[in-house]
Amino acid sequence: MALKTSPSAAVARPPRRRHAAVVTTYVLAPLATILVTSFVLFTVLTATPGDPVAQLLGPHATDAARAAARIRLGLDDPLPLRYWHWLTGALQGDFGTSLTHREPVTGLLGPRLPTTFLMVAMAAVLILLGGLVLGGIGGLSSRWRPIVSTVTALGIAVPAFVATTVLISVFAVQLGWFPTSGAGAGFTDRVWHLTLPAVALSIGYGAYVTQLTTAAISEEAKADHVLTGRGRGLSAGWIFRRHILRNAALPMLTASGLMVAGLVAGSVVVESAFGVDGIGSLLIRSVSAKDYPVVTAIGSIIVAVFVAVTTALDAAQNLLDPRLRRGD
Repeated sequence: MALKTSPSAAVARPPRRRHAAVVTTYVLAPLATILVTSFVLFTVLTATPGDPVAQLLGPHATDAARAAARIRLGLDDPLPLRYWHWLTGALQGDFGTSLTHREPVTGLLGPRLPTTFLMVAMAAVLILLGGLVLGGIGGLSSRWRPIVSTVTALGIAVPAFVATTVLISVFAVQLGWFPTSGAGAGFTDRVWHLTLPAVALSIGYGAYVTQLTTAAISEEAKADHVLTGRGRGLSAGWIFRRHILRNAALPMLTASGLMVAGLVAGSVVVESAFGVDGIGSLLIRSVSAKDYPVVTAIGSIIVAVFVAVTTALDAAQNLLDPRLRRGD
């Protein structure tokens, strides 16, 4: 005879399994991704040609001085041990000491992170506003769709450094509306200095969001239930809000979230072109100088931001679409 299971036990298991799945998806998996990526980055930087001690001491240093510097910096330790020392320090907010600047990495990142994050936030606002508005116009209006498609194609085709050159030449040099370089001092002045970099950073990403939003809305506008609602005389605004926008929200959210997640990495080129002293320009200088602690710290920050945004995006997708929560 089969044993009967109590109702309380039958009900208790699924919540525990769901809780474990949530912890794995939104906590353990992102942390594992950041950990593995930081180790790979640390390993690749160690294997690249060049000697950081030579960059630090110069070409005239003696062999004894170089050997002492390698011991002091722990460069002769095994790779797993070096990574463990870096990881335990990073978890406490200590990313080590810069080999070229000879000061704590956190001291180098502290004044530069707000500049980069402000520029990224401004670019994200431009991407979301411009991409979603233009995509909505292109998806709903057959008259404006070719124009939106042309603008989108140009935005995708133009590289960031070309857009940067044009923006500086027109709006900074010829018109004099914006400064050509620097990050400014104070919030208002900083926003003024970072406007052109934010625009340059948002052009390509905004074009992708516009393209995907146009496709999602135009596809939903041709759905049977939308045509039925129009035949019943329902208002265009009600149909757009209740049917088109609601069903197109998931791909629009996905496109917008992924583009915003990539902004921190994309800021590297823009910061260098505009002379903005953020973490992007610091990364380029540190790579050329073989400054391992700085490069590893900035790379890990970029990965952590990307993982955090994509994890939040995954959570938002599950809230918008109940089928994802059920695993359908």
